[in-house]
Amino acid sequence: MYKYNAIDQQLVDDRVEQFRDQTRRFLAGELSEEAYLPLRLMNGLYIQRHAPMLRVAIPYGLLATYQLRKLADISEKYDRGYGHITTRTNMQFNWPKLEEVPDILAELASVQMHAIQTSGNCIRNTTTDQFAGVTADEIADPRPYCEIIRQWSTFHPEFTYLPRKFKIAVIGTREDRAATQLHDIGLHVVKNDAGDIGFEVIVGGGLGRTPVIGKVIRPFLPERHLLSYLDAILRIYNQYGRRDNKYKARIKILVESMGAEAFSRIVEEDWEKYNKDGALTLTAEQIEHAKTYFPPPAYQTFTQQQLQASQDKLSAQFEDSEFVRWFNQNTREHKVKGYQVVIISLKHFMQDTGDITATQMRVVADLADKYSFGEVRGTHHQNLVLTDVKLEDVYEVYQVLKQYDLARPNIGLLTDIISCPGFDYCSLANASTLNIVNQVNQYFQDADFVHDIGEIRLNMSGCMNACAHHHVADIGILGVDKKGEHWYQISLGGRSGQNAKLGDILGKAVPVDAVAATVDDILQVYLKYRQAADTDFGSETFAEVVDRIGIEPFKEYVYRDKSEQPVEG
Repeated sequence: MYKYNAIDQQLVDDRVEQFRDQTRRFLAGELSEEAYLPLRLMNGLYIQRHAPMLRVAIPYGLLATYQLRKLADISEKYDRGYGHITTRTNMQFNWPKLEEVPDILAELASVQMHAIQTSGNCIRNTTTDQFAGVTADEIADPRPYCEIIRQWSTFHPEFTYLPRKFKIAVIGTREDRAATQLHDIGLHVVKNDAGDIGFEVIVGGGLGRTPVIGKVIRPFLPERHLLSYLDAILRIYNQYGRRDNKYKARIKILVESMGAEAFSRIVEEDWEKYNKDGALTLTAEQIEHAKTYFPPPAYQTFTQQQLQASQDKLSAQFEDSEFVRWFNQNTREHKVKGYQVVIISLKHFMQDTGDITATQMRVVADLADKYSFGEVRGTHHQNLVLTDVKLEDVYEVYQVLKQYDLARPNIGLLTDIISCPGFDYCSLANASTLNIVNQVNQYFQDADFVHDIGEIRLNMSGCMNACAHHHVADIGILGVDKKGEHWYQISLGGRSGQNAKLGDILGKAVPVDAVAATVDDILQVYLKYRQAADTDFGSETFAEVVDRIGIEPFKEYVYRDKSEQPVEG
């Protein structure tokens, strides 16, 4: 991972002292709320429903263990002993005292961390695939490109006051685990017919009040032109993006109003005239230098005999049926034989989704130091990953995770819910979310049923800002306010990965006490219509069934006369 040089450290330290003085003057009444607002947003500080909230930047989701331990210390010293992992792989503290935020920023700076550009109308944290560098189907590791973008965009004077916030994601595989089509800019590493590395450029994705799937504006951009082309896109957005209405200020609205072809043409013209082959053109040496920040770990080379011994050991450990379920659900194959990727679920039963306590942070850090080269990653789905665990050590890791309530075997399943904090914390929310997450967890306690349902994505947002991406879930739930009461609108058939798709609204909103039962009705229809596949991949997925039959059968059953007999399996 990237390590600060002396200039980086000085910049971050100076920013801390600037904000310390700004906060002192605000609390002393020398700065108005209006003047202080943009200053705090530049440093990741929001004012939520009950307290300030500080969002800490975790570039492309990558954490060293000493940084995770520092976050644990901060959570205990300045907050309530936990942190919250977001869908942009940052961490939020929900209860800091305003006067202590500069002290938090100083502690973050001591371990090369900050909260700069985690809020405000600027380029936010660039995200990527949580399995970058360890998955066999990767064309190229996307993390060096993320770092190049981070260095270019941080403190960029022209892009500090954009019309609205701006989000970029980069992936190196065909499978999209970073929801790139929902970003202002999505970049897919690709190869042309000559075998050269480049990027498919997608622009204008986003959710919120006007959900839009991004459009491809350039099928192949040579990698040396990465920054100059991004610069051209941002210049056009800065010039033509609306500033009179914040709901229409995102680049997705500009692309939709212009049309993707017209937008692409204007970007190309600007790029050709001002940027192409100019100062922002990346040299081969610069790209290679960025790659040096992400060297492969010192993997052990196993003999065939050692690999077989690890498999035999694992087979014996499979006598523990709970471990079998966890292994199958919460680990993934590694590109290096003898290693396994371990996903740590932060969707504990009856705890707020994405939260992790200080004790759990330290446990994860200890495991990473002992078993995974001292590195931890956050995921778009609000979980954590240890990417490089030896197969022979996986059971030991599992036992420790289980001891600290971090081994729920639900990755990708119904209870692996993405959720925003909702009305309980956020001043923008229309309805509570965490109570609905708990309701779903209580209703679906039968682990066998949840596993029989298979891979399914349930996302829950407390308002139209869609921080939990409910539009692109198999089952999306949106909290709405009806005359002071919380109701919940449900959509079906969305997806955020390859061939992203917006879900369709099922029908009228349901009351708070009926959400989990409505989800159950939806699943019963799925089980009725699900067909066994002709391949080794099992039965039809929820998305495949919705694509095949549409949402009418679901609508008919959910809104049926409840005196009717239940659906037949």
